[in-house]
Amino acid sequence: GIRHGCLMYIMALTRLLSPPCRSLAVGHQYSSLGSQPILCGSIPGLVPKQLRFCRNYVEIMPSVAEGVKIGIQECQHQFRGRRWNCTTINDKAIFGPVLDKATRESAFVHAIASAGVAFAVTRSCAEGSATICGCDTRHKGPPGEGWKWGGCSEDVDFGSMVSREFADARENRPDARSAMNRQNNEAGRTSLNDNMFLKCKCHGLSGSCEVKTCWWSQPDFRVIGDYMKDKYDSASEMVVEKHKESRGWVETLRPKFTFFKPPTERDLVYYESSPNFCEPNPQTGSFGTRDRACNLTSHGIDGCDLLCCGRGHNTRTEKRKEKCHCIFHWCCYVSCQECVRVYDVHTCK
Repeated sequence: GIRHGCLMYIMALTRLLSPPCRSLAVGHQYSSLGSQPILCGSIPGLVPKQLRFCRNYVEIMPSVAEGVKIGIQECQHQFRGRRWNCTTINDKAIFGPVLDKATRESAFVHAIASAGVAFAVTRSCAEGSATICGCDTRHKGPPGEGWKWGGCSEDVDFGSMVSREFADARENRPDARSAMNRQNNEAGRTSLNDNMFLKCKCHGLSGSCEVKTCWWSQPDFRVIGDYMKDKYDSASEMVVEKHKESRGWVETLRPKFTFFKPPTERDLVYYESSPNFCEPNPQTGSFGTRDRACNLTSHGIDGCDLLCCGRGHNTRTEKRKEKCHCIFHWCCYVSCQECVRVYDVHTCK
C-alpha cells in the first residue's frame, strides 16, 4: 500500500470518529461509547492483527480514534506557522501524498499520532471509562516526606501497549519504511513516559495541606506536542542499507552522518528530503503558502520573508469587535463595552 501503514490506520480509525469530527473522518461508526456497536469487520484497511485487536479491545477503540484526532490537532497547532502546516485534505486522503515520502514531516505525523493514541487510552482508563483497564498500581515506590500515594496513577504502559499493538501491526515488512515507522511510532510513545509527573492534592482544614496525596499523571498533550516538535527539528537523517538474511533481503537504516550521535529510541528518523512547500504540488502534497497569514515583524519561519518564500506579501486592514473597558462589580460580575479595533493582516503573495 502506498500509504505505508500510519495513514492507513489513521483512515481506518477515523471511521470511528463522531459526527462533530467529520472533517477528519472518512465515515463514522458511533456517536458515543455504547450508543451503537463498533463493527470492526466494517473498518476498511485493517490487517488481520488489527482486526483481532479491535475485536478483543472493542471497548477502548473509541479512545484509540480520539487519540488519532488529538494527534492531528496537535500537529496542526505545532506547524501553524510553518510552510507545511499539517493540512488535512479531505475525508479520504487525510494528509495526501505527504506521508508517501520518508520525510521528517511523515516522521512527526507517525510519532504524534502514536503518542495521541497512547495518551487518550491511558486517560480513558484512569477515568474509569473502560472495564479492561484502570489505574497503575505498579510504579509507585516509597512515598516522599509529607505525602502519600493516592488518587489514580495513569497506566501509560497499557496505553502504549495498545498504541504499539495497533499502530505497529502493519509495520512488519523487512524494508526501510517499516523500520522508520516503527522507530517514529515508538519515539512518540516514549515521549509520554519521559513527561510523566507527580501530581498532588492537599488535604486538611481550609486547604492547609496537612496531608498530600500524589499520583503519576500525564502532562497536558501540548507538552507532548512541544517535546515532539523539538524532536522534529533535531530528527536524524538516515541512509538505507540492504543485506541478505535467511529470510531474504532486508533493509535497515543507519545514520547518514557518522560524526553525529546515533539516534536513540526517543529520536525521530527520516531518509528522504522534504520539498520546500513553497508552491502547490499535487505530487508532493504541498499546498504552497499563497494567502497564508504571515508575521511581518518575525525573522523566523512564520515571518513574511521566509513563509512567503521571497514572493512578498499583501496587507489589508481588518476590523474586529472586542470586549474593552471591563469593570468588576461587587459582587460578583464583570461588565464590558464592545470596541471595534483595526488590525493590519499580512498574507503571502
